Amino acid sequence: MLSDRLVKLRKSKKLTQQGLAERLQITRSSLSQYELGNRQPDYETLKRIADFFEVSTDYLLGHRSNIEPVVHEEKTPYNVADDPDLQIAFRDAADFSEEARRQAIDFINYLKEKEKAKGRKSPNTEND
Repeated sequence: MLSDRLVKLRKSKKLTQQGLAERLQITRSSLSQYELGNRQPDYETLKRIADFFEVSTDYLLGHRSNIEPVVHEEKTPYNVADDPDLQIAFRDAADFSEEARRQAIDFINYLKEKEKAKGRKSPNTEND
């Protein structure tokens, strides 16, 4: 069941085995074995597959016959004004030199990119 659904989902995204394997951080050989039904992914890999295709692990494993998109919990927008630590940090930053302010901004951008690489969106880019 997993093998058929995995092939169908991969093809629906117009991905090659190599392309999907890279996105899932597994080898093409492992993906091929999953699609042929010769091997089963471990739990973490199964979760990455489900997350990538936005389906439940139940669907992948054949416990559900229909694709029900995974419902992501609505996040309350983060409001910097409500965070006292950030308010203090911004006030303190007013005394920074131009170079120190630039470094602080660069560091924030670095953290933002790091979060993006992990697949997380920063709250102020939700609608980008």
